[in-house]
Amino acid sequence: MSKRLENFIKNNSEEFDDLEPGNDLWSKIEARLPIEDAELNTDSPITQLPPKRETKTFTLGFVMRVAAMIIVVMAAGFVFYIKTQKVEHVNTNDIAKAISPEYAKQQAHYVSLVETKRTELRTLAKNDPQLYKEFSGEISKMDSTYKKLNKDLVTSPDQESVLRAMIRNLQIQTEVLNQQLEVIEQFNQSKKQQSNHEIKNI
Repeated sequence: MSKRLENFIKNNSEEFDDLEPGNDLWSKIEARLPIEDAELNTDSPITQLPPKRETKTFTLGFVMRVAAMIIVVMAAGFVFYIKTQKVEHVNTNDIAKAISPEYAKQQAHYVSLVETKRTELRTLAKNDPQLYKEFSGEISKMDSTYKKLNKDLVTSPDQESVLRAMIRNLQIQTEVLNQQLEVIEQFNQSKKQQSNHEIKNI
């Protein structure tokens, strides 16, 4: 079928060649094309094509301004964070000295004492980790209360009362640590005596 069509076109090509477009064809096509904005006549019946949507592009200056704003906001947040951290980590010993030098001495004394007792407790508790875990749990609860009081001291309107509560907390921690150390020492002594007794019996 396609062979016959091809032959027909070859044989009758002269008849197709005499059909040429008229001279006024381009003028008709041109008349139907949209007119430029400058030449646009509102009375003209020719309809204008909808304008192309512009693709948004960002200039380097705009990007730099946005980046600068982000940096400023982050820096402000960082400064605020640092200030709040400083408030939380104010040396309470300095505040205590300002309130009462006597209270400040007591606080420093008990802080040192508690630390020493805790170190002793850690050393003695190597033989019985389970017992140490129970004892350190009690002290941790009191220590968290002390830390809360420590924070309150910075902002409290009645700083003297908070300071007295802190000292009392440290005193109780010392008493509890002393009791715990005694219990561990007695426990270790009884274990020693028991092992010595067993050796004698052998």
